[in-house]
Amino acid sequence: MDQNTVYQLFVATYQSDPNIHKQAELNIRSIETHNGFLPIVLQILASEELELGARQAAAIYFKNRINKAWDKSKNPANPINEDDRNIVKQSILQALVTAPNAVQVQLTSSLNTILCNDFPDLWPNFVNELQNFLTSSDVRLVYVGLLALREVVKVYQWKSMERREPLQHIVKLTFPAIQSISSNLLASDSIEAAEMLKLALKIYHASIQVDLPKCLQDSSSLVPWGTLFLQLIDKNIPHEALPADPEEREKYPWWKTKKWAYHCLNRLFSKYGNPVLLPPSATKYIGFSKAFTANFAPNILQTYLKQVDGWIKKESWMSTKCLALSAAFFNDSIKHKTTWQILKPHVETLVGHFIYPQLCFSIEDEELWAEDPVEYVHKKIDPLDDLDSPQMTVTNLLIDLAQDRKKHTFMGILGFVNHVLNKYIDTPEDQKNGREKDGALCMIGCLSQQILEKKSNVSGMMEPFFVTHVFPEFKSRFPFLRARACDISKFFSNLDFTNEQNLSTLYQSVLDCLHDTELPVKVQAALALQPMIRHESVREAMVPHLPFIMQEFLNLTNEIDIDTLANVMEEFVEVFAEQLTPFAVQLCTQLRDTFLRIMEDIAQANNINGDDENGSFNGDIDEMSDKTMAAMGVLKTIGTLILSLESTPEVLQQLEDALLPVITYTLENSIVDLYSEIFEIIDSCTFSAKRITPTMWGVFELIYKAFKDSGIDFMDEMLAPLDNYISYGNSVFITNEGVQHMMIDIIDTVMKSDRVGEADRVCACKLMESVLLNCRGHVDGYVAPFLNLAFQYIFTGSMKSTEFKVHCIEVVINCFYYNPVLTLQLLEKNQWTQGFFSLWFSTLHKFSRVHDKKLVIIALCALLEAPSEHIPLSLQAGWPQILSNIVNVFKTLPKAIENREEMEKLYGQGYNEDEEEDEFAGEESLSAVDGESADDDDTDNGDDDVDDEGSNYLEYLAQQANVQANEDTYEEEDDMEEEILFESPLDEIDPYIRFEQAFRGLQHNNPPSYALLTKDLDNEQQNLIMSVLSVAEQNRVALNSIMNAL
Repeated sequence: MDQNTVYQLFVATYQSDPNIHKQAELNIRSIETHNGFLPIVLQILASEELELGARQAAAIYFKNRINKAWDKSKNPANPINEDDRNIVKQSILQALVTAPNAVQVQLTSSLNTILCNDFPDLWPNFVNELQNFLTSSDVRLVYVGLLALREVVKVYQWKSMERREPLQHIVKLTFPAIQSISSNLLASDSIEAAEMLKLALKIYHASIQVDLPKCLQDSSSLVPWGTLFLQLIDKNIPHEALPADPEEREKYPWWKTKKWAYHCLNRLFSKYGNPVLLPPSATKYIGFSKAFTANFAPNILQTYLKQVDGWIKKESWMSTKCLALSAAFFNDSIKHKTTWQILKPHVETLVGHFIYPQLCFSIEDEELWAEDPVEYVHKKIDPLDDLDSPQMTVTNLLIDLAQDRKKHTFMGILGFVNHVLNKYIDTPEDQKNGREKDGALCMIGCLSQQILEKKSNVSGMMEPFFVTHVFPEFKSRFPFLRARACDISKFFSNLDFTNEQNLSTLYQSVLDCLHDTELPVKVQAALALQPMIRHESVREAMVPHLPFIMQEFLNLTNEIDIDTLANVMEEFVEVFAEQLTPFAVQLCTQLRDTFLRIMEDIAQANNINGDDENGSFNGDIDEMSDKTMAAMGVLKTIGTLILSLESTPEVLQQLEDALLPVITYTLENSIVDLYSEIFEIIDSCTFSAKRITPTMWGVFELIYKAFKDSGIDFMDEMLAPLDNYISYGNSVFITNEGVQHMMIDIIDTVMKSDRVGEADRVCACKLMESVLLNCRGHVDGYVAPFLNLAFQYIFTGSMKSTEFKVHCIEVVINCFYYNPVLTLQLLEKNQWTQGFFSLWFSTLHKFSRVHDKKLVIIALCALLEAPSEHIPLSLQAGWPQILSNIVNVFKTLPKAIENREEMEKLYGQGYNEDEEEDEFAGEESLSAVDGESADDDDTDNGDDDVDDEGSNYLEYLAQQANVQANEDTYEEEDDMEEEILFESPLDEIDPYIRFEQAFRGLQHNNPPSYALLTKDLDNEQQNLIMSVLSVAEQNRVALNSIMNAL
């Protein structure tokens, strides 16, 4: 194949004429499977003589072709032949040498794809090639060696321990070389040296993410690498070399390289080198961590302190990332006694000159507030944004200092804050520095938990503190201080004011800020109002202002997409449901419009940015995520609104009509991220109305179409609304074959699909039960299909979980209750009868819920009432067992009912936070009786090691996930939990009265069958039956009394 011909095709792909462009792409597609084509593309993009535009086009094509077709397991439509594969692997590293940066990016991505699939088995000589490049005297070859090493390390960066052996081998062979290369680069001041050194450090950092290879733990490796990191951090970057623009300065290559030295040292200390932070499972690092803390950590800490001291004295500049990483290392140093002793003398300086300045409202903050208040809110208020920012890391440092070394730090920090605030008061109005006060209030907000804890001796000072230092700032001329006043009110929402007037002033001040002209102030006011709902007097004061408050919330949601605002709205809707009922339709309509506006924003962004050829979104992922989360929040508020309102059918109909565009848009456009919330809304509408309107029957068709598309993955979320359609729409269901077909197809698909798990099949079993219970006498034709679906699992032994086994068996039990004669005929026809009854009765102890037990009783009663001539001989032989098993179920029924009633009571009461607090308060008072003072700081660790609860908790979560993932034995599972909100036609049936009817009826109408049934009863069973009959009589009398009263 001629290289120039292929080259001209790529030249044509970026011509302005769309016809030429399109034809060139078609021509490339038509020859891409020809032998030798892909190596020619690689030659083109690597050729330094050819046009850059064509080389870039070739590189993009090459990357997409590799992504789509290199992995053979995906059975690509146009596979790459073996000869081309081998040539590409032989040539790709050399191609990287001559490729410009724009092409290198595409090539390294392609290399990563190849390594993911072929290394080490199908590319065994890759490491040898790598070593040749790394040991070359040509700097370009060395750089490519580093690029390639980075890609192969990335392949193994997050792999589990048992799959990391190739990485261990690579590290052992190549890291001495790259350490030597890096040390030589350190002596240079060139930008090229900084870029290469950064690459080497990123390789080291990626290799220690999950595990610290044994060879890197050895002092022969750790000392030179550690020395390199510290020398780089200590390397002087002349001030005149730095760009004047702050943003460009942050991007300066040498500071970006320094950042990776900090990253490496922080990772070594926090994950492997600090004994206090090691989780219990990491015993293999105990020796290393002790040596690291004793021999290395002190030097690192001293170097960090030296750098920060230069920054504090303004002798040197530090990037924000390096400041943040320094704070993170200081934070970890608090916990170990060795590093704490070094840090301890510097705490006062760090609090006043390192932490505090970074918490003050900065010039950059002011510029962002003025230029883009929406972005300011995202950055400063949305808790998921900027988790690794300097402000967040120094906040964590401040909190841990006050919490873990309280005796040494807490009162000193408060004293510093008090000094700043008093100085602000004493300063003339025109000279006040609002930034300083903002930083001080921010520090107090960060420490709110410590200040308000039970044993605190300063919590009583907070009410006068608010009056003196916070209340005046609600009217401040500095808008950021108005926002801070709202913010600190939120942090101290658990503060109980002794003077009701002060609480009233606080509420009114926050409410006034909702009128503010500045967006960040209004958002902070909205967030501060939410926790104030707990005060009864505030709730009462809010009622007249609810229309204004809710309108402002909606306006803010339309102005800025953060889900925290939706959470605020949701709680207001829940708490003030009664007062908001008159505005329900209007509120729902506005929420709908907000949702559709967000969806339109997302759609437009997708259209503008589009997808690349590989199907990847090219827009701002974070922005799209924010909008999706905001849309979720709006949907949750709508769901809460529907359930909270005691609405009339007319109002519910209006709500359904208002929400139809929301449901339609989400399902028709397959917005799967919002399916959970949408199905909850459909559930809320149909459940609240207790009927299915024509509007919602239209929605059912949309659900079915969504299911056939991608909704099968959301079976658990779809279950409740689908059950409602059967339960509350059974009059339509039993007469509409189209509706039946769709529902049965959903059930059948889930029971047979390889794409779902047992939890989804349990949902299908529940739907079969719903059909049989709600459509009695109208769906005979579905008994046989349902039995077939259940028995494909019952007699194959493929039911792993107890829940699925019980629900499969219950499908058959429901068929018995629906039509015992028909069901027996079908079981006999398939020779299932004896095997099924043996399995059923042997697993009866697993039927633990009230619903399960009632179903068993009434199904067996239906069986007892079946005509004798329809009872097969195999079942007649075990006839006495039926009564024996009914007796056994009745024996456990009262306890199950008691447990359910207790759970219902707890559910009705909800979580009582005050009671739990009282319980803990009781424990604390006991300790005081034992002679421990409430202010003894008995939780303070002095100068000893501090246990890291965070790492222990993460370890616990990992263990739990492990247990769940590796659980092979299902038989020992606990009983299935009661479903408190589950409703069924069986709820109206009294099992005692039902048994009495069947038992007495058999006794009078079929004495031979009755005699056979009761012949093996012992005294205990006879007494229990008499007790059941007695309860039945009592329940009947009580029921008649109620009916007569009505």
